[in-house]
Amino acid sequence: MKITTIPLEEAIGLPLAHDLTQIDAKNHKKSARFKKGQVITEADLETLRAMGRENLSIMEMSPGDVHEDDAARQLGEVLCGDNLRLTEPSEGRCNLVAESSGILWYLAETVNRVNQDPDWVLSALAPHRPVLAGQVVAGFRIRPLVIEDYRVERAVAAVRGSKPFTILPFMPLKVGLITTGKEIVDKKVEDAFRPKLLEKLSRLNGSLMGQRFCTDSLEQISEAIAAFLNEGADVVICTGGMSVDPDDRTPGAIKDTGADIVTYGAPVLPGAMFLLSYLKGTPVCGLPGCVMYAKATIFDLVLPRLAAGLPVTRSELVGLGHGGLCLGCGECRYPICPFGKGV
Repeated sequence: MKITTIPLEEAIGLPLAHDLTQIDAKNHKKSARFKKGQVITEADLETLRAMGRENLSIMEMSPGDVHEDDAARQLGEVLCGDNLRLTEPSEGRCNLVAESSGILWYLAETVNRVNQDPDWVLSALAPHRPVLAGQVVAGFRIRPLVIEDYRVERAVAAVRGSKPFTILPFMPLKVGLITTGKEIVDKKVEDAFRPKLLEKLSRLNGSLMGQRFCTDSLEQISEAIAAFLNEGADVVICTGGMSVDPDDRTPGAIKDTGADIVTYGAPVLPGAMFLLSYLKGTPVCGLPGCVMYAKATIFDLVLPRLAAGLPVTRSELVGLGHGGLCLGCGECRYPICPFGKGV
């Protein structure tokens, strides 16, 4: 690419080499009235003269040169996976936008591969996090205004060797709720879990298919779990009786069903006494009391993954210790905060 300065009238049909700023004195603003790479038309000449321009710096493309917008589009096409759309490039930048609500899924190595190349910048939301339809989940741009075609292909080839960005959409999630505790069965204490659960499910395309109340009886709790599975529950949630008190039987009841216990305890605060298990492929969760009163807990980190149909492993739960300490802010802004966003 070569940059040359020529008279205004000779620039028609040629691309600008840099932005041209126009000052709006009345509103005390300035902005790029013409963008670099923009092709000058005859209709632009009057505006340019009014801006005091008599000459313009223009680009002359060489064989094999690729304009920044075209280069960004090529990389975007290989980055963009299921349930995402690629925005039109502007100044060498494109965005990936979620077309459905779900879990943002990508490999960190994909971002690292792009950013190892000095010609590119790729920035994304933290991986494996819930996002909403219409949300920008990643943005990337090329640094040079013009780049050789082989350098574009180098970046594209690096991404082709990995998996693209994807949104795993939330499924219609049918949840069975089991509330334990003799004090609740006897109506001495009001159940505080149900409204919290309904609030969380409403954001994840989920619904409550029913609620069963049990005393601290292993048999009652186990039977209630089995009943919800027979009725087609996608997830069974047990509340109450999750501590180490001798009267707290919920973990034992879940184990007695034959469920595979992934973890009883998680390195997340609040949420240390969380239990996750799978019974015939269906997640069965035991929720600690903190879910009733804390805005964000371990449950908020795990539930979106279950809603997207993702299996949750013990190693993933162990990894939540990085970023798993809630700051306990006076005004909770979760999920716009560090909670659950480890490196």
